[in-house]
Amino acid sequence: MGPRARDDDTDLAGHVHQNVENIGVLVSRAERDITRHQRAIERFTRLLGRPRTLYVVVGLVVAWIAFNLEAPRLGIARLDDPPFSWLQGVVSLGALLMTIMVLTSQNRQLQVAQQRAHLDLQVNLLAEQKVAKVIALLEELRRDLPNVVNRRDSVAEKMQEPVDPAAMASAIEQSLNKAETHEASDDDDDDEEEEDDNDKK
Repeated sequence: MGPRARDDDTDLAGHVHQNVENIGVLVSRAERDITRHQRAIERFTRLLGRPRTLYVVVGLVVAWIAFNLEAPRLGIARLDDPPFSWLQGVVSLGALLMTIMVLTSQNRQLQVAQQRAHLDLQVNLLAEQKVAKVIALLEELRRDLPNVVNRRDSVAEKMQEPVDPAAMASAIEQSLNKAETHEASDDDDDDEEEEDDNDKK
């Protein structure tokens, strides 16, 4: 491998390293904005999401029921008579608390995901604008070269124009609306065919 190849590898490694550092900065910035209470809730939610938690909860419930069923035989007063209202209350309260904690964690993750989606959109739009500019420069260079036959390329002319995000969003929305309308009409046709079949029977 020659010196030129080694220089290319070095530049590529530096470029990749810079991208990794930029990603690390974004992640650390998102983590820095987390409050102490939010961090504690997410840490506890991660603990609850492990298989060990399921085994512990099932074991405690079974032990509680078994103890209260066998307590009279052992001469011990029951802590919770069947149908175990205390157990039901604790389980309901635990389920409510876990639901709130999961929703709290998901809300923050959704905010982070939205920020990253906006960043991806901005980067994609910028990349598209750069590509359009490169195509325009290449077309201008092609027209200026004396040894290249000048011809009109309609595709290249269209690609020189940057994409309008608002127009694209409107086109996608119209396409989705047409698809939904077509699907609804197909469902209506199927219902009419079923009614006709029932009438014939």
